[in-house]
Amino acid sequence: MERRKFIQNVSLGSVAAGLTGMGTLRAAQPGTLPADQTFNLDYAPHFGMFKHHAGDDLLDQITFMHEKGFRSLEDNGMMGRTPEMQEKIGNHLAKLGMTMGVFVLNKGGNGANTLAAGKQEHVDIFLDGCRKAIDVAKRVNAKWTTVVPGDYQRDLPLDIQTANVIEALRKGAEILEPHGLTMVLEPLSDTPNLFLRYSPQTYMICKGVNSPSCKILYDIYHQQKNEGNLINLMEMCWDEIAYIQIGDNPGRKEPGTGEINYQNVFKYIYEKGFKGVCGMEHGNANPGKEGEADVIAAYRKADNFL
Repeated sequence: MERRKFIQNVSLGSVAAGLTGMGTLRAAQPGTLPADQTFNLDYAPHFGMFKHHAGDDLLDQITFMHEKGFRSLEDNGMMGRTPEMQEKIGNHLAKLGMTMGVFVLNKGGNGANTLAAGKQEHVDIFLDGCRKAIDVAKRVNAKWTTVVPGDYQRDLPLDIQTANVIEALRKGAEILEPHGLTMVLEPLSDTPNLFLRYSPQTYMICKGVNSPSCKILYDIYHQQKNEGNLINLMEMCWDEIAYIQIGDNPGRKEPGTGEINYQNVFKYIYEKGFKGVCGMEHGNANPGKEGEADVIAAYRKADNFL
């Protein structure tokens, strides 16, 4: 059956019911597809998002994600896991045919060791993080690593700070590029002290670095807070966007809990031909198994745009 007809015929309530023991999509009405029907876009949950269903074991959580139709995973804290666990995660993803999304490149924290300062010791910490990220990426078969340049260096002119960031990122790209690893720069809304906040600003920096290993991570939640005008600005920056993250605003929970029309945004991303990962970098609006079921139902609803 075509995806459109399937989604139209299966109520979101049956998705939630299947997850809470009231029945499953595998035992749903005749003619419907099973629970592991995939989505139009490649959404990536993170560890802990479905722990009430899958338990604390990380591999079991990945298996549950796969069973519910997700085909990617992201894990900001991957660099902090043991090499042995990284290998297990990578092997399990490969076994299930799943993709590893982003992990955060460790440079000491979002605001720390800012590249805007032009200080060699900060650049050295960043470049060391790049080298270590390569090893992690090989273990988990990752293609993207998140980079946040750091805070403003308030005693320097803005254009000098921008030049410092570009120069440091070029050095990082030289390390990453031979290994097929892309740093995706994430403009954030967490604090006005952060240097990188806007998508056009990030676009300019990527053009300045001029490397396939330096692209934009467009986090819809952060950019709705910082600048809005989501689809128009994504269009302007599209050729530098390599990765997308999701979260509704306010609250940073699943789609449908805030003000963003995610069905329209997802339709735009799909019609652009985006084949990359859309990371589910948000919390669950409600606790426990019911809250986890709500997350899956929310994605089924927002993904129903064809």
